[in-house]
Amino acid sequence: MQKTTSINFWNGNRSAPRQVYEREVLYAVLEATKEEWGDYKINENIEDYPGKMESLAFSEKNDDVLITIAGNQKFNKDEVIMIPIPLMKNLLGYQIPIIRKEDENRFNNIHETGDIQKMMHGIPKTWTDVEIFKHNSYNVLEDGDFDDIFERLSIKLFDYTAFGANEILELYRERDLKQKGLVIEKNILLFYPFPLVFYVNPTQPKLAERIVEGLDNIIDSGKLEKIYQKHFGDINSQLQLSKRKLFVLENPMLPSEFKHIQANPNQL
Repeated sequence: MQKTTSINFWNGNRSAPRQVYEREVLYAVLEATKEEWGDYKINENIEDYPGKMESLAFSEKNDDVLITIAGNQKFNKDEVIMIPIPLMKNLLGYQIPIIRKEDENRFNNIHETGDIQKMMHGIPKTWTDVEIFKHNSYNVLEDGDFDDIFERLSIKLFDYTAFGANEILELYRERDLKQKGLVIEKNILLFYPFPLVFYVNPTQPKLAERIVEGLDNIIDSGKLEKIYQKHFGDINSQLQLSKRKLFVLENPMLPSEFKHIQANPNQL
């Protein structure tokens, strides 16, 4: 009889919608491999690791697996096992601005890339997005953290902040942003390749092997697509993604395995 495998899963530093989705994908992967690899127990840790502490998830925190952006610069690529299979299509890379309601007309008049590059984009410190926007000549204010980003937007420290299409509706409701005078901008869609993937502790090659097998299984069976559709199947129509003005950015940190990713909201 195979023994139960205990897996330390770090699921912090992310919004609640991401936590729910990523947890469900990991469970599906492990369930799909249960017959061959044996039973499992997931020890989920949702503690936030501030700043560069995230880079210590494997080396000091003893986590076994996490889900993050492919090419995350907080991790030395030689000290992690990256599994190059996107888990949420590229939904996190479709970014939508949150703005002050009083500025809706200003944003309605954005037509060219230069127009939005001039606006000040507020991004929490240490977020991977910072380097992407700077690389593409966008004005960026890197300051504060996720918990105070909307307060700082409301008092006009910058012009907008942006979040992935996968989480923006839930964030808007959860943070009661309407009461802060903030709205989800209706016409702009920022895009860059930003796939979510599994990172595995380099001391756990067998776990990485199991995750690859499980992912292949749930992709072939359609289970991963069912999970995606359950959470995000109507996201295009809800946010009118395909009708928005599209601004494409280059991601300089993108691993070569994902260079093929292109903007296509109709495939979401």
